[in-house]
Amino acid sequence: MLKKSVIIVAGGVGSRMNAGIPKQFLLLAGKPLLLYSIQAFTNACPGITIILALPPDQFSAWDTLCKQNAFTVPHKLSAGGVTRFHSVQQALSELPGEGLVAIHDGARPLVSETLIRSAFMTAESLGNCIPVLPVNESLRRVRGVRSVPVDRSSFRMVQTPQVFFLATIRKAYEQSYEERFTDDASVAESVGETIHIIPGDPVNLKITHPYDLAVAEYLIEKSDP
Repeated sequence: MLKKSVIIVAGGVGSRMNAGIPKQFLLLAGKPLLLYSIQAFTNACPGITIILALPPDQFSAWDTLCKQNAFTVPHKLSAGGVTRFHSVQQALSELPGEGLVAIHDGARPLVSETLIRSAFMTAESLGNCIPVLPVNESLRRVRGVRSVPVDRSSFRMVQTPQVFFLATIRKAYEQSYEERFTDDASVAESVGETIHIIPGDPVNLKITHPYDLAVAEYLIEKSDP
């Protein structure tokens, strides 16, 4: 069986949350938001290696939160960089050996164990995997003061976790940062990788605004027995 690892990227400052603290430390149903995704990967893949990419000045605060919440799931901290790209690049350099690695946004706390297992299974078979969702809203392309409609059926919204063979994605991240690298798939694709997709999960939402946190709270409460 291939060794599995996950890099959970949590370098945001949460400016759009207007909370005064990094959004990864916000409470969701009484627990720090980051705890959910770490626990989900542990449950989905027992024995998985977990690296949490955080800004170095947040290490101490995270340690305090773990102690306050009696959170003892083994994981390693990696010093996050200036951009998400640099955070992933650094974390990848700390993962020795081969196997599969998932890269996940810490701001997606409701990732399901089913989606995690499916992404790993597909990547093991095809080389990589990213979850996507169809676009349900109408789209328009803006050109100056004018806009034109586009066919939404040819577009997909991209989620995480994105899973790759460790050797492949590590090599892709050896290149220099470019603004077009908005996710890990775009980095891998730039060196010739063909990206494979699976259906994502609408519940796997990204916490960006206070509204998203309220929705996540509702979903958690609704799922409780």
